[in-house]
Amino acid sequence: MLSNIRIVLVQTFHPGNIGQAARAMKTMGLTDLVLVNPRCFPDEEATRLAAGATDVLDNARVVEHISQAVGDCVQVVGASARLRSLPLPHFDDPEPMAVQMVEHAHEAPVALVFGRERFGLTNDEIRHCTHQVSIPANPDYGVLNLAQAVQILAYEVRRAWRHQTPSAAQPKSKQPALPTREQMAHFETHLHQALSSSGFLTQPHARTEDHLRALFSRAQPTRKELSILRGVLTTLEKAGTKRDG
Repeated sequence: MLSNIRIVLVQTFHPGNIGQAARAMKTMGLTDLVLVNPRCFPDEEATRLAAGATDVLDNARVVEHISQAVGDCVQVVGASARLRSLPLPHFDDPEPMAVQMVEHAHEAPVALVFGRERFGLTNDEIRHCTHQVSIPANPDYGVLNLAQAVQILAYEVRRAWRHQTPSAAQPKSKQPALPTREQMAHFETHLHQALSSSGFLTQPHARTEDHLRALFSRAQPTRKELSILRGVLTTLEKAGTKRDG
């Protein structure tokens, strides 16, 4: 199950932080590392600071865009030191986040996403997440090194995995499958097209689509429910075309 929990590092500047993050992962039993546009990788500094976790580095995947890193995941949690303007569901404490991630990881891949050392994730990148999480550090000095943040959240995930009940540890074969982030992105594109063609999106600064994205993140529709929603959109689009014609 831990193999389904992915760590994603976005545009890491210092290669040593990649090595330290790999070390933090391995100590907690995590092995799936994806790097989005790292400044320098592979790198000797990353290997040196991995301190024995070079197998995690050797198996790391490098991709160009965050969508490639999380497309197959059913839950994507962006680590953020502060709340952004996007209304995504937010975990103020890592513990419930970890419990939920472990539950989903029995069925499909999930991901924890970490941004750049200096300013974290952009709003556009957070739009590829389903949730956010913050580490409740000292409000007067809440500055965490990238690898430290990875270590804390990886520990919470491992603790949730160790403390799960025997019944929860068994895959729930009858549990409806959640859509992947890629499938949700296709739905969001379809929704945007339907809302635009209908004339509903008349106030570009109202962040309507951000609020709708947050709504569906909270609702966590199943793949079947998402298919029904897309069917509804298609039917409404066809009805609008006939009416206009």
